[in-house]
This record gives sequence, structure tokens and C-alpha cells, in this order.
Amino acid sequence: MRIGIIVAMNKELELLKPMLENMRVSNSNGINFYCGTVGNHKIAAMQCGVGKVNAAIGTVSMIDNYNPQLVINTGVAGGVNHKANVMDMVVGSQVCYHDVWCGGFDDSAQYGQVQGLPLYFEGAKNVINMIDEDEHLHCGLIVSGDQFIYTKEQINTICKHFPEAVAVDMESGAIAQTCYLRKTPFVSMRVISDSPGASHDNSQQYSDFWVDAPAHTLAMVRDLLKKLK
Repeated sequence: MRIGIIVAMNKELELLKPMLENMRVSNSNGINFYCGTVGNHKIAAMQCGVGKVNAAIGTVSMIDNYNPQLVINTGVAGGVNHKANVMDMVVGSQVCYHDVWCGGFDDSAQYGQVQGLPLYFEGAKNVINMIDEDEHLHCGLIVSGDQFIYTKEQINTICKHFPEAVAVDMESGAIAQTCYLRKTPFVSMRVISDSPGASHDNSQQYSDFWVDAPAHTLAMVRDLLKKLK
């Protein structure tokens, strides 16, 4: 199977690269792709950069260059309202934006909805069904926006519109939208790095995470690749 794996940051990429056998690096329009195999799968991995624009550009480049049969976005996310704790894993059964509002021009648009597109982008159900759930794994809504979320007030605003949200990040929405437009199956798999509003200093939680958690961040991705045909 041809699989594209997209991460936002170099820290995440450095954790991913050791998974790839016979790795080689190719470059397209200034973007490095790390290509190799995991079992019978042909993998193309890349670092898109932080935020929605970088994520969308990276996803288009991934699809145009490698035509993946599945795009996996993995990395870190913030927990929402204690539903997922630091080191828990979150799988996006749905993904949407928490910072989009077109209602002033289109009364039919809901908060978070880009005009002409669904409010929620669905994760690939057949893939998600392969993932074994446990007390440290949560399937649910991931919300995305171009903000680093670090205060209880920000979380409360997000939950006002999306009370079912489990995690918040800065890339999943744009990757999901691009995959939807390009008719490419997609799933976001994130590890919770910090819990905004639950700590006086979630920036310190985030920093500590990279010391304590490297062995765990891609375990679920590795297990999923073993199950995929």
C-alpha cells in the first residue's frame, strides 16, 4: 500500500524516520520527502510545517508526487477538558476547524464550516476500525486552528462551539480538507502533549513531553501499519 505520513515539526520527523527501511530523500519544490518501506508498504513521509497553510501545501505536494492510497497525519495535540490526558492517543473520527466563521456572508454556514464544504471531515472509517481502543486511546473530534491553545479561556471558547472535541491542533483540519478535495482517505492520529487550562504552565508540559515520551509517540502508527494490507 502507498501511504503518505505528514508531521508538522522536525521533532516529530526525527521520531518517524527510524521506522523507514531503505530510506532515501527526494526533493520537490523545496520540500524533502523521506521515502522507504515499512513491511510491504511504500511510505513517503514529510514535515509540512506548523499551521493550516503549510499543512495544505504539504498535503497537495504529497498527493501530487506520490498518489498515496492513505494519508496519515501524526504528531502532537492539546487535550480538551480533561477528556484525554498527556500521553493519551487521539484518533480523529472527525476533524473540523475551530477558527472559521463565514456566517456573516452565508447564513447557512455553521461555525467552523468553510463555504461549500462539510463542517466535519470524516476520518477513514475502515482504517480507524483497525485500531484497538483502550483507556488511553480516544476516538473523536479533533479541532484545528491557527492558534497555539494555552489558556482555559481559549478552551472554553472552543468547547462553546464544539463541546464534543477531544483534542486541538493546528494542521489536521487543513490536511483533512485537502484530502477531501483530492478524494484521498485520511486519518489523524495524535498524542496529547499538554492540557491547556489544566495546568498553570502547559508550555512546560509541552517541553517535558519531548523528554518523557519519544518511545510512545509513533507506537500506534507502527501498529496500524502492521494491520494494513
